[in-house]
Amino acid sequence: MSKKVVTLGEIMLRLSTPGFERFVQSDSFDVTYGGGEANVAVAVTNYGSNGVFVSKVPDNAIGQAAINHLRRYGVDTQYVARGGKRLGIYFLETGASARASQVIYDRADAAISEVDASEFDWDAIFEGADWFHTTGITPALSDKAAALTLDALKAAKAKGITTSIDLNYRKKLWSKEKAQSVMTELCKYVDVCIGNEEDAETTLGFKSEGTDITKGELNLDGYKSVFKQMKEKFGFKFIASTLRESHSASDNGWSALVYDGNEFYHTKQYEVRIVDRVGSGDSFASGLIHGLVTGMSMADAAEFGVAASALKHTIPGDLNHATLSEVATLMKGDASGRVQR
Repeated sequence: MSKKVVTLGEIMLRLSTPGFERFVQSDSFDVTYGGGEANVAVAVTNYGSNGVFVSKVPDNAIGQAAINHLRRYGVDTQYVARGGKRLGIYFLETGASARASQVIYDRADAAISEVDASEFDWDAIFEGADWFHTTGITPALSDKAAALTLDALKAAKAKGITTSIDLNYRKKLWSKEKAQSVMTELCKYVDVCIGNEEDAETTLGFKSEGTDITKGELNLDGYKSVFKQMKEKFGFKFIASTLRESHSASDNGWSALVYDGNEFYHTKQYEVRIVDRVGSGDSFASGLIHGLVTGMSMADAAEFGVAASALKHTIPGDLNHATLSEVATLMKGDASGRVQR
């Protein structure tokens, strides 16, 4: 029987320049939809779970288009509330080589920021659920969205549902001080914490020594000390971080580190040539969730997550459309990219 994975967050309209064009030179945008938790809902559904996405979108054609986008991939959207002013937008310019990608947000007054707890029936939403996932982006949107996130986590924990959060700090949405005050409270109700070294420092105040992502150098001992601090403070069952070695905007080393309080596990590293890196962290989170919710060991779940997210770097858009068999093939060591006939 498939597992039920519930996610809560914002879905946005994504407008990206074609190819590698800059904003100032482009005459058109490619249209798609995405957001941290929506991306996870699509990916776990793709792997065979019953993915449920909870949000609020405007009661207009753009809100409906966002919902339709998720429905086409099998996500259950019946609990999405309708109303509010607008759907948030983000603009993406994809970088290459020495030029970094750029994101510009236009998400003020988005429908999800004007939510009320009464719009969601957590008893119905969590009926038969195995897992609940959200991110640090949702509580950053507004005090109302933060209160809703806390409500959801408390309701899930009360029902014995495994909870996860991807720390995902967004400096354009809130300050470090506000983030730490809100996220410290949320993390009391979290079983599985996912986030890179920057997120752990900015949202929870844990510092990893000796790691400079701009130099492409990783210090695993620094991560291990942070993970131990996080485990000691919050009692997380699992802590995971993707490890990105940024050689350029086009080429990255990609692996992950996971910790269960006893053992650290560092996955194999993939050298990825980037087509679209937006959503890569979400694709790792969804792969890790898929592994753990279906009974894989921590190591196997982490390997599944990092292989799935290595493939996501090659797929345009926010969503990871890599199949179970493609992830399995890559995990076995076939990264040749040969045509499959």
